Amino acid sequence: MNAEATPVTSAAPRVRLSGLEFGLMIAIVLADQLTKALVRADIPVDSSREVIGSFLNLTHVRNSGAAFGLLNGVDFPYKSIVLALAATVALMGIAWYAARGAAHQLVARIGLAMIMAGAVGNLIDRLAFGAVVDFVDVVFGTWHFWAFNVADAAITLGVTALIIDMMGTERHASTTA
Repeated sequence: MNAEATPVTSAAPRVRLSGLEFGLMIAIVLADQLTKALVRADIPVDSSREVIGSFLNLTHVRNSGAAFGLLNGVDFPYKSIVLALAATVALMGIAWYAARGAAHQLVARIGLAMIMAGAVGNLIDRLAFGAVVDFVDVVFGTWHFWAFNVADAAITLGVTALIIDMMGTERHASTTA
């Protein structure tokens, strides 16, 4: 029996964050936290400031629930801890998935970096304040979208980038008969 241990290699190579991805993540988290701090300092909770007519307002709301205000009105013991743990597990899953992406999949890797940055930005709020600060309030006629923040926008754009990447990958995938 050979006494030397043979290293076990994964089928997919581990890819590290590039400077672009890391810089993008830092910029998003900083922009998110800065804008939320400005809103907390300047706009009282549940108050609004009109920006563009009745179309765009800055409205300071606190989302103690999950995405799109789910569970916002529901109260249960340790809610903020449970949601923070769920967000942390999701973030770890995304990071694990991103680490297995191919280096040449730039659009997907940027999308994943945006999703991770948005998740970190909202997790910081959840851990520091027990709720996420949302403030971008869009109204179009009778349609009123949920208030959101920079982190939410980054997550949405990141998911869009992943979808675009998947559509392009599928189109270029070879098939065998």
